[in-house]
Amino acid sequence: MPLRRLLATTASLAILTSVAGIASAQDSEVIVADARLPVVEIYGDRSATQPGSVSSVGAETISDINADHPAEILNELPGVNIQMNSGQEHLIALRSPVLTGGAGQGSFLILENGVPTLAPAFGNVNSLFEIHHEAADAIEIVRGPGSAKYGSNAVHGLINVILDEPAPGDFFDARLTGSTLNRYRADLTGNLSNTAKVSLSLQDDAGWRDFTGVEQQKFSANYGFDLAGWNGLAWLSASNLNQETAGFLEGYKSYRDDDTATTNPNPEAYRDAQWAMGAVRLSREVGYGELTLTPFYRWQEMEFAQHFLPNGGFEENGHDGFGLMSKYEIGQGDPVIWRIGADVDISSGWLKETQPDPFGFFPGDTRFPTGVHYDYTVDTTMLALWGEAEWKVSDGLIILAGLRGETHDYDYTTDVPAGTYGRFLVPDDREDSFDLLTPKLGAIWTPSGSTVSYYANYARGERAPQASDLYRLQSQQGVAEAGVETMDSIEIGARGLVFGGALAFDVAAYYAEKDNFFFRDSDGLNVTDGSTRHQGIEGQANWVLSDQFTVSATVSFAEHTYTFDRIVGNGSEIIRSGNEVDTAPDWLGDLTLRWTPTERFEASVSAEYVGEYFTDPANQQTYSGHTLTNLRVAYDFSEDLQGFVIVRNLFDLNYADRADYAFGNNRYFPGEPLNATFGIRKRFN
Repeated sequence: MPLRRLLATTASLAILTSVAGIASAQDSEVIVADARLPVVEIYGDRSATQPGSVSSVGAETISDINADHPAEILNELPGVNIQMNSGQEHLIALRSPVLTGGAGQGSFLILENGVPTLAPAFGNVNSLFEIHHEAADAIEIVRGPGSAKYGSNAVHGLINVILDEPAPGDFFDARLTGSTLNRYRADLTGNLSNTAKVSLSLQDDAGWRDFTGVEQQKFSANYGFDLAGWNGLAWLSASNLNQETAGFLEGYKSYRDDDTATTNPNPEAYRDAQWAMGAVRLSREVGYGELTLTPFYRWQEMEFAQHFLPNGGFEENGHDGFGLMSKYEIGQGDPVIWRIGADVDISSGWLKETQPDPFGFFPGDTRFPTGVHYDYTVDTTMLALWGEAEWKVSDGLIILAGLRGETHDYDYTTDVPAGTYGRFLVPDDREDSFDLLTPKLGAIWTPSGSTVSYYANYARGERAPQASDLYRLQSQQGVAEAGVETMDSIEIGARGLVFGGALAFDVAAYYAEKDNFFFRDSDGLNVTDGSTRHQGIEGQANWVLSDQFTVSATVSFAEHTYTFDRIVGNGSEIIRSGNEVDTAPDWLGDLTLRWTPTERFEASVSAEYVGEYFTDPANQQTYSGHTLTNLRVAYDFSEDLQGFVIVRNLFDLNYADRADYAFGNNRYFPGEPLNATFGIRKRFN
């Protein structure tokens, strides 16, 4: 059987299981035989047999999409809306509006093999920079607050990237691509039978807008071993990004003009980012259960020009730290499975912001002084205890309850004298502490003989403030105004297989309320005590129409609204309770038709829909939305060689990847024009 068909069969099982769940003990035995699913269940936050919304993308889908940016993969899942900005920059929405600032840094938890890629207090709105999606065996998405296993930052959900483990046999895989936008990639993987796997991804992108070249390198390695009764997996990941960055286009619907779209109003902008993480997961039987210990170390540094702020300026930041995640599980095979754990994360971070040139909106405007605005260091300690019980009440009913408590301590030191410098407030040296308590309760019911499961889930998500929330203040703020952000969420859903297993589906409805919402308004001012409401319905389906045709679709309808009132200064921005949160489309959708007429040939066409949304909190400005169409064709020349073509934006639509309204202007990041990627995949045994 050709390599692509073998991978497709395996991946389809994993995807259908993720969508449909496990309908019976007999089905479980069949599905667990699939090599990918245990990876998701063991390292991930939630399995398909547990209550709550979860989706996963398998290795075959990841390879087929051949994403130059992880958003191209993740946006195919329900409730996900990742806006691509310039180069590899992006902003995330996961059952939420697209969030920026501290909210964008701290509301989504990004994991690699179940380990957070950044420390809790030092997030990054571009939090997918680090993940090696090109080499992933699976990517798991949990929508809504995470389980008791994870705490701060898993407020709206989490993204878990599972690296491919060593496999049987010795082989070397190469994937080479080039595009009509002068973007070139090489993805290389070497496997040493059941012991080690090393992957390297290289990208060189000339940029389709002026002065927007990108060079990015990613590396990951896994090593499996047994040591003194411990089953171990060690891994190391690293990434380096150097890019020239394009700024926003300004002017109403400026993205619609072809000549304007290719320009760059901020040719001086750039971003350099480096990251590395190493971890070892050790598991063994201890007493009546299994103990898992995962020590880790991570390091990150970044510098960039703040092209998105009118006053410009440059920021340098970084952090490093180490920690330990632990879990002890007892009762496998019993009516009640108990899981308890303790986590620690000790990190140190720093940030420096400098404005080299004078700036003012009008003569005599002194709010943006030249020189250093902030220069501080923050040492943080996070300690957590958690527990979870999974009770099999009957053959068809499982109840899951969990509780997590954690504490965050911050020790802040500034190298800039405390005081107010125009718009910027520098607090004096201080210490802060925050406590979080997040309960979880859910149930999943599969009627006897049914292939459909029904679930209900309550979860609380909380996040301690980001270091920038606490110490990168503005003159309108007071010190220590930022508090613990809390969101309570309930959801009900159904998932399963119908029509004899031909149709797999998952549908969920949710309602959530969030307090102490910290965000930045369209005048660039921090809001520390906002509140919002989130409600909607999401659906996902995969329908095998025949041996040749398969249709997959996702759809999301959501209402994200403010639940507080706010008028700034002279009334330049008014937020009323009931206003829709900006950058929050009501509708998102994705539809893909796949055709496989022979063992060697495959073609697919997909359409991605982003609905209309407001671009300002006052609900005065809008973006009309768009529908993108993509085409993919692949042919297996042999069992070890495949050629493929991917055409993106098939109808050459003028659209905006991101639209917002800030500082009195409509602003846009234009989307890429019609382009084609040509590639080959080759396995050397």
